[in-house]
Amino acid sequence: MSTPYPFTAVVGQTDLRLALLLNAVSPAVGGVLVRGEKGTAKSTAVRALSALLPQVDVVPGCRFSCAPAAPDPACPDGPHEPGPGTARPARMVELPVGASEDRLVGALDIERALAEGVKAFEPGLLADAHRGILYVDEVNLLHDHLIDLLLDAAAMGASYVEREGVSVRHAARFLLVGTMNPEEGELRPQLLDRFGLTVEVAASREPAQRVEVVRRRLAYEDDPAAFATRWAGDEQDVRARIVAARALLPKVRLGDASLLQIAATCAGFEVDGMRADIVMARTATALAAWAGRSDVRKEDVRQAALLALPHRRRRNPFDAPGLDEDKLDEILDRFPDEEPENEPDPEPEGPDDSGPQDGGPDGGGGGVPPQGGPEAPETPQGSEAQDDPAPSAPDAPEAPAPQPASQDGAAPEQAAVRAAEPFRTKMLSVPGLGEGASGRRSRARTAHGRTTGAQRPRGHLTKLHLAATVQAAAPHQKARGRTGRGLVVRKDDLRQATREGREGNLVLFVVDASGSMAARQRMGAVKGAVLSLLLDAYQRRDKVGLITFRGAAAELALPPTSSVDAAAARLEQLPTGGRTPLAAGLLKAHEVLRIERLRDPSRRPLLVVVTDGRATSSGSTGSSGSAGSAGGDPRELAGRSARLLQAEGVASVVVDCESGPVRLGLAGVLATDLGGPAVTLDGLRADSLAGLVKNVRTASDTHRRAA
Repeated sequence: MSTPYPFTAVVGQTDLRLALLLNAVSPAVGGVLVRGEKGTAKSTAVRALSALLPQVDVVPGCRFSCAPAAPDPACPDGPHEPGPGTARPARMVELPVGASEDRLVGALDIERALAEGVKAFEPGLLADAHRGILYVDEVNLLHDHLIDLLLDAAAMGASYVEREGVSVRHAARFLLVGTMNPEEGELRPQLLDRFGLTVEVAASREPAQRVEVVRRRLAYEDDPAAFATRWAGDEQDVRARIVAARALLPKVRLGDASLLQIAATCAGFEVDGMRADIVMARTATALAAWAGRSDVRKEDVRQAALLALPHRRRRNPFDAPGLDEDKLDEILDRFPDEEPENEPDPEPEGPDDSGPQDGGPDGGGGGVPPQGGPEAPETPQGSEAQDDPAPSAPDAPEAPAPQPASQDGAAPEQAAVRAAEPFRTKMLSVPGLGEGASGRRSRARTAHGRTTGAQRPRGHLTKLHLAATVQAAAPHQKARGRTGRGLVVRKDDLRQATREGREGNLVLFVVDASGSMAARQRMGAVKGAVLSLLLDAYQRRDKVGLITFRGAAAELALPPTSSVDAAAARLEQLPTGGRTPLAAGLLKAHEVLRIERLRDPSRRPLLVVVTDGRATSSGSTGSSGSAGSAGGDPRELAGRSARLLQAEGVASVVVDCESGPVRLGLAGVLATDLGGPAVTLDGLRADSLAGLVKNVRTASDTHRRAA
């Protein structure tokens, strides 16, 4: 077994380490969701935490890690006789993104259950993680139904497996830790709320601290055992401090003044529901125990709010998580602490944070995080929201700044304009029956949904179709020598249920950003409509992509991704100006869809082209030139590119952005070449665009049959 990187050797990341330690002290806090860019020690810190957890006593031979002092009465391996236990280290179990439901919750032997009435159960990862850590890397990429099962087990402390009337239950209490990169997509708000704490992490911008990170990592890779030995003292100190904090936790007093501070904070920030209040109370109590105190103070409540509230304040995927610390201080100042009851205020005894004397920039680094004091952490909550330009920034320009004309005489480049307010759209769906990733848009064959039929299982049986199984076994009962009441069932008789649910699609936006689109009112309305469809795509678990074209080329502004907030940010910052290389935009879409078809062949695309239909530049296609080489007539090249997409069966819709008393109708010609409908800019409001996109596949199929 490889030597893990020591927890106390992690440089910086104060909030991350503190949140993990608080959950180690009090698992009732509800776990941690770690959000941040790649390469920020998220996985390293989580894996290192397991070495700090105290050992657990288990019943010998129990696959479900029952405690000898209080075994689970419903344990499938029970009942257990009283007796001494066996000590073992706490486990850290990783849940792969591609795991099946059976791998997570366990599997029943359906054949033995039907034929013998025996509950033969193979434990899953939830059983392995009992009384340890369950770690989900890239939790935002996990299938929704697995996240539901995971969070239900974490909330109830038990896992239930039910198949065709056969039920098994076992204890499943664990420290849940998930990591994610927001650029790859967000979790649903209700799933975010189920994580007790959330931490935003980012790489340090301080050169000295970055040097120390590299120095320690290289030292660890050169000799992991020697590096771990160097930090063994600090590791042992933190381990002892966790044990002491766990022992102190039941004695910590959460007074009425602290409860009032918690309630006022949650109400002041308009947090939905009551889970935030409960999590803040548990976190503040754990902070006090970690600091070696038996009373909760205002600084504990403040730190608890910074960890428990930011992710609960998001109203839509375009909102950045964060908390206004000035407002937080203003609320807490209105509710002073209670006077302590004859209790001294000692400095908490804990490990020396200096660590080995290596001159680390963080005071020896990576020792123990501060005890929830009012000092600002190294990576304050909401810092990403301050670094990233917000769409609704108050200093956004009121009008595009004048720019010098381009050398080719095209309209000059102008600054980005703010999008109009997005609106709700109708259900967008692609007709037919797909087999794409689980979502909430188009009909598809899925592992979950309503049962539509039965078939022989391909591999391991997961969803038994009981009626079809009995029907297959019934004619052979006499030949198999059936004499009793039980049904003689063999493996060949088992039938897998086929189910129909919903899939997610790929919505690829191709947006004209040329000079003819630069009018502020027109571009603002276009962006508002695209934002509306992005919001709908977020709700329906779609992937989205964004292509823009202007000047002499098309650009893939955002490769297909599940992160619609990233798409919204790119759209908001989109400048306009220059000529209109329409063919380049369409060929870029063809190239992107071709690559995505290889990566994810089961996901069906929908192309939304936002343009006035003008083509004034041949542009650089960035493709293989299958529709013609650059330098030809721009309109002809655009038509050939559109017909190429139509020939491959890509469902398309054109948003006609042409305005003024004289209209050329070029967008309608483009829509004909694409084999899809067109809608004017005036029709973008309300539900007209959504209704059009819903039927785009039907219109495309009708056009091809007519041709």
